[in-house]
Amino acid sequence: MTVIDDLLESNRAYVAGHGHRELPTAPRLHLAVLTCMDSRLDLFGALGLDLGEVHLIRNAGGIATDDAVRSLLLSQRLLGTRSIMVIHHSRCGLETFDEDVLQDELEVEFGTRAPFRLGAYRDADADVRATVAALRESPFVDTTEIRGFVFGVDDGDLREVSVD
Repeated sequence: MTVIDDLLESNRAYVAGHGHRELPTAPRLHLAVLTCMDSRLDLFGALGLDLGEVHLIRNAGGIATDDAVRSLLLSQRLLGTRSIMVIHHSRCGLETFDEDVLQDELEVEFGTRAPFRLGAYRDADADVRATVAALRESPFVDTTEIRGFVFGVDDGDLREVSVD
């Protein structure tokens, strides 16, 4: 048995106790959250969310990549989200390496550098501000309400970052 087999078994138990409920495609709170893929972020628990309430867009670091902007554009244009929360977090893996050093290692190993920004940073607050600024600069994102936060992975605290 592999970890995937274990998860499939858990899914069978979930389906058996879940029952059928049809949720609408559009998120009920008209909110999209751009956040990190880190498995320590339980945003449903920390924000008191339920299924069907928000769009969660996750990538390493919760940065405004082309794909994150694509997801936000679709969320806003087709599914009615109006507000965006950017949530980065404490003790992020992106704080643990130097972008240039890792790009150099990739070039040695693969003969080329990654064609995209890896997203290394040292200051979570500064990176939240940079991500919010990148979203605000995008012509594809409705910037009516974008707010930035840092989530404490050790205590669950969500602290707003001044972005203006």
